[in-house]
Amino acid sequence: METIYAYLPQTLKETINAMPSELKSQIEEIRVRIGKPIEVIAGRPFHLSHIVTLEEGQALVNKLSQHSFYALDEELRCGYLTIEGGHRVGLAGKVILEEGKVKALRYLSSFNLRIAREKPGVCYPLIPWLFEGKWKNTLIIGAPQTGKTTLLRDLARTAATGTGIKQKDIAPVKVGIVDERSEIAGCVKGIPQLDIGLRTDILDACPKAEGMMMMIRSMSPDVLVADEIGRVEDGQAVAEAINAGITLIATAHGSSYSEVVRRPIVQAMIESGAFERFIELSSEKGVRSFKVLDQSGQELMSPARMGQ
Repeated sequence: METIYAYLPQTLKETINAMPSELKSQIEEIRVRIGKPIEVIAGRPFHLSHIVTLEEGQALVNKLSQHSFYALDEELRCGYLTIEGGHRVGLAGKVILEEGKVKALRYLSSFNLRIAREKPGVCYPLIPWLFEGKWKNTLIIGAPQTGKTTLLRDLARTAATGTGIKQKDIAPVKVGIVDERSEIAGCVKGIPQLDIGLRTDILDACPKAEGMMMMIRSMSPDVLVADEIGRVEDGQAVAEAINAGITLIATAHGSSYSEVVRRPIVQAMIESGAFERFIELSSEKGVRSFKVLDQSGQELMSPARMGQ
């Protein structure tokens, strides 16, 4: 949180610091909207008493841009930037178009500071179902804030570093991460801010489909990791990876297996037998749980609580 506080104007920092300690330790997001109360997500949303002023919004912009707003043009076009510690700041404001496409954002009015939390070992309870001599092609399914990226990151770290699970050593393998939105590794200038393992190579801010093909050709990974697959070109890259004998571990947005299987592109991947395991994540009142499904979508285990 100290990294986050370094970017906040003093008035906003003091308002958040006045929260009870047990809530501060659970903060997932800080949403700053000019002219509205600060919103903090800590298991559930809390609106604090302080109304954000235009001057405070401008001070936040200055700190994020290091007083060089136009140096952020690429980040502004994408709508987010990553800061030290791997934390991500979502941005909203007036959109500038060029030939019908987003060129940049100007007059920023909303900021979503998402706290990147590492949870080493959070994937361990799932390993008996995901590793049998080698890692299985796995799709992690969950709605926002159910822990998809946290789990994906820990699986990448574990695969690349190796570990001992129930007296059974898992040797480290080569892992390639295609981090299109800079969320898995939280790279700043190409350098991961979060622990993604010893034998890991990463393509940061690279479109998934193109990045997966680049990884296959250039880095020969044993395990390929990608976040939020679901486009036509993603399906083609998934098929290429699996046909090359590379294990794929990826996420897809959705509340359940039955929901994502109705999405045509994901459905085609599933029907082709691309995935051997599915993990459904859910969250209720801040408590996250998971269950594991086999290749046909049948439960292999009852829902269990995810390590918090």
